[in-house]
Amino acid sequence: MPINLRGRHLLTLLDFAPEEILFLLDLADDLKRKKRAGIRNNLLAGKNIVLLFDKTSTRTRCAFEVAAFDEGANVTFLSNSQMGKKESLEDTAKVLGRFYDGIEYRGFKQEVVELLAKHAGVPVWNGLTDKFHPTQVLADVMTIREHIRKPLNKVKLVYVGDARNNMGNSLMIISAKLGMHFVGIAPKQLFPDQELVAQMQELAEVTGAQIEFSENIHDVDGADAIYTDVWVSMGEEAQFAERIALLEPYRVTMDMLRMTNNPDVIFLHCLPSFHDLETSVGRDIHEKFGLTEMEVSDEVFRSPNSKVFDEAENRMHTIKAVMVATIG
Repeated sequence: MPINLRGRHLLTLLDFAPEEILFLLDLADDLKRKKRAGIRNNLLAGKNIVLLFDKTSTRTRCAFEVAAFDEGANVTFLSNSQMGKKESLEDTAKVLGRFYDGIEYRGFKQEVVELLAKHAGVPVWNGLTDKFHPTQVLADVMTIREHIRKPLNKVKLVYVGDARNNMGNSLMIISAKLGMHFVGIAPKQLFPDQELVAQMQELAEVTGAQIEFSENIHDVDGADAIYTDVWVSMGEEAQFAERIALLEPYRVTMDMLRMTNNPDVIFLHCLPSFHDLETSVGRDIHEKFGLTEMEVSDEVFRSPNSKVFDEAENRMHTIKAVMVATIG
């Protein structure tokens, strides 16, 4: 059956069937090939897109803007709106829906992007909330397909670190949808919401996926990809000391890569990463806690196993696919 996503929101991949996710990935592959060949399709010509940002960003903003410009759309970046201040979310959504063909939101509460979608009358895309990061995991799986010569249902993806954040949630969801073997390795205090885990394990029985959680880093054995994220998400900075104490044993190092017994294992990270002291945050953490690297060692980050910049580029291609499929 042909896939038609026109008019659809992307709030979480929970709302998408496996074949719809694969359609977006195949479309992203095609758009990436065409961009590298210098082919401009103008698939978004005449479209207007607004980007609403309550959280800072590098990749998400740039990926949306370049993807839109590549295909002929106009973009407004909006970080100083009256939304939630002088104007309600509902009223803002209704206004923006009159001006724009699509709305991206990056912020804190998942309820905000859901409310925008309820009232805008045009597709709304989740560029990140505290609960989900769907555009990121599309890029992650696109990168896995490029570098791991196995069908997705044979791939073991291991996420190490804070498994209850938006990346842990979203990687578990896309793995369950696509029949992958997902292992979350974290302190038990940082396991995801058990209701979501149970839901994904139930789905896994249908798709053939495996969804597992462990506190033991040796369970990286057999991994095709190891993924990590920062130990403290935006808005949680007061918890640095607590998270460092919990997560320091879970730093991704070359020793951990060797534990996989897979010389071709790839390393993934959604970025930014605190792998050295070349950031003000990294230097501040070093002064307070004595760490020179946090969730991943600099050696791993710069190693041939690391595919983080391919992954970062793929944000643009997968976001372009989402916009083309839903409003193009």
